[in-house]
Amino acid sequence: MTRPRSSRTLAGVTALAALIITPAGSALAQSPSPDTAKPVVQYAANVLPLGDADLVETRTATALAKGVTLTRIVRGTDPAPADQINTTPRGPWVVNVLTIDPRKARGELKATYGPDLAKVEKTTDLVRTAGALAGVNASFFTFTASALYPGDPVGLGIFDGKLLSEPLTDPAEANFIIDAKSNKAVMGHLTWTGTVKNPKTGATLPLEFVNHPPVIPAACATLPAQTSCTEPGDVTLFTPEFAATTPAGAGIEVVLDRDGCVERVAATRGTSLTKNQTSLQATGSDSNALLGMVSHTCLKTDLAVANEYGTNLKLKKDLYGVTGRYRLTANGQIVVPAGTGSFFDRNPRTIVGAAADGKLTLATIDGRQTTSIGTTMDETAAVAQALGLHDAINLDGGGSTAMAVNGALVSHPSGTNGAERAVGDALIYVEK
Repeated sequence: MTRPRSSRTLAGVTALAALIITPAGSALAQSPSPDTAKPVVQYAANVLPLGDADLVETRTATALAKGVTLTRIVRGTDPAPADQINTTPRGPWVVNVLTIDPRKARGELKATYGPDLAKVEKTTDLVRTAGALAGVNASFFTFTASALYPGDPVGLGIFDGKLLSEPLTDPAEANFIIDAKSNKAVMGHLTWTGTVKNPKTGATLPLEFVNHPPVIPAACATLPAQTSCTEPGDVTLFTPEFAATTPAGAGIEVVLDRDGCVERVAATRGTSLTKNQTSLQATGSDSNALLGMVSHTCLKTDLAVANEYGTNLKLKKDLYGVTGRYRLTANGQIVVPAGTGSFFDRNPRTIVGAAADGKLTLATIDGRQTTSIGTTMDETAAVAQALGLHDAINLDGGGSTAMAVNGALVSHPSGTNGAERAVGDALIYVEK
């Protein structure tokens, strides 16, 4: 089973510099590309490789804290015709870039979510509630696919060393992992394994999900009550961070204490958990399999996460991970898969990445507006590379894209009248 994809003024700061960049005459030269039969634009140094080479680019840098800088880049000066947002080479583009130098900064980059994992909150609220200096929206999330649990991450979610959402098998998923204590980041596609085991009998069941409603097989949905279903279902682990109550419905639920010992077994799903409890839900034929393991004893739940090379990642305190879709750069090279540039029109984008020297970057590109048209996936990767990101990932974008500083928006969301969308989680920088 796979989860559905999502549709998906500054206080107390001082401006350091404003720079107008105009390309040299030689930058206007174009030469045909034998591969694409399209002209290749030669850009001047230190400008974003977007649109025509003669566009004026303005950069304004602002010091937010020691080792933390916000740079606002505006490329192009004239508003785009509304019917040419996806085609114009004249822009404009508005890009906000938050750069964190771990060698100088005194704070931590980490991930956060709202009151619980299943709810959604605006990025500004997540930044403000956490007492953070700045932040951006992060993971793709269930959104409108679930009225009950819209904030449920569509992919990896690690918060302070706890795996609260498992990565998908979809190779397009790209994960950003940060050790908040050292501000060191790694990127790639993580995998996971999850099992529940009865140590006395050796009986074992694989976990399908962590904090995601199990699927009820269609053939089971119409069976009379108390009738066993022979179709395979799911086994899901739930933690107290998920929601006020676990998902209700057909199947069984086993509530465990902090040591994994069975506290109660219910013939239907849906209950509240204390901070020291977890539960296992099962549907379909897996309900009988889980019941057969219980025997009012203790169960052992194992979760393991590995990087794309198969090396296990230690789930420890201060470790955080969020989910994106598509790696933009790897080892300094653009790695967006072929076809994603044309598949995705110009949209607002959110980027997270790291330079070769360890500097971390959070960036947003406003889009779907005449004042900032947004970028395709190919253009987004080109921006990431131009910003010096040795490794970078495309996070949730579109109406979710938002950057907040001191609890106030610095980006301009694409919602009606600039309305900000509530999202599942955020990457935030918190001063110590």
